[in-house]
Amino acid sequence: MNKLHYAVIGSGGIGGFYGGFLAKAGKQVDFLFHSDYEHVVQHGLQIDSPLGDFHLPQVSAFHSTQDMPPCDVILVGLKTTNNHLLKTLLPPLLKPETLVILIQNGFGLEEDLLKEFPSLNLAAGLAFICSQKSSDGHITHLDYGKLTLAAYNQLAEPIVARVAEDMRQAGLEVEHAPDLASARWKKLVWNVPFNGSTVVLDTTTKQLVDNPDTYQLMYDLMKEVMTGANACGIKYPIEESFIQAMLEMTKKMTPYSPSMKLDYDNHRPMEIDYIYTRPLQTAQQAGVDMKKIAMLEKLLRFKAIGTVK
Repeated sequence: MNKLHYAVIGSGGIGGFYGGFLAKAGKQVDFLFHSDYEHVVQHGLQIDSPLGDFHLPQVSAFHSTQDMPPCDVILVGLKTTNNHLLKTLLPPLLKPETLVILIQNGFGLEEDLLKEFPSLNLAAGLAFICSQKSSDGHITHLDYGKLTLAAYNQLAEPIVARVAEDMRQAGLEVEHAPDLASARWKKLVWNVPFNGSTVVLDTTTKQLVDNPDTYQLMYDLMKEVMTGANACGIKYPIEESFIQAMLEMTKKMTPYSPSMKLDYDNHRPMEIDYIYTRPLQTAQQAGVDMKKIAMLEKLLRFKAIGTVK
């Protein structure tokens, strides 16, 4: 069986991390870079990680997907606020069987992308990781790193299994989940409380779980996500024990500013639509009003006014 040929769109803290580990393991990986393209061409890609620091002196780097060859697997690490770009970024990379894996936060992404590409072979990647682009060509991985992969349909399952095995060979922790909707809601259990609250309260994950009042708030927000998800009839209902596990994980986590906090601090658009608005709408259609999450969404909309450069 031929090796899979990968392309990474969005080579920052997520795409650069997973793509970098695949490249280090000898997999064929093409990277799309924008602002740091020239730097990476000249200096390569540096990844600092508890799993071991490494430097890739020569990277298959591109500045446009028009110059990239079609591939077997596309890892999309873009922020969802840039998903409108996929309409032009994806076509040069696609073959009939190409698998697109959206390593992105939120809910409803796959359905929206299929409106543009109805026959696309599609999967989700849910990254439980503290990783960020610290400077040009430099990825800093602070903690965790597990990636959950879930196929959108049965046709994607075999290649998702091969991607999972490639990543395990690269030294990464990977779970192949049997149901995409369940996996996305489980990721929201953490993303909804901690992404938005670090922005609104100008704080870190550690401060939120160390303070009794905000710890209770994080629990309440997680409970609302669980209630909304289960009301939607997901195949694998979320249980109370999962909330407790997420809270305990966060207590042990290196103090961290989640992606939405970094976006806010750097005057970039925040991923409010897919992390908050779409789950709120989906749960409401199932008869559940997630009132505290709705309040957090409104506060984030207020914070977003005038912050983007």
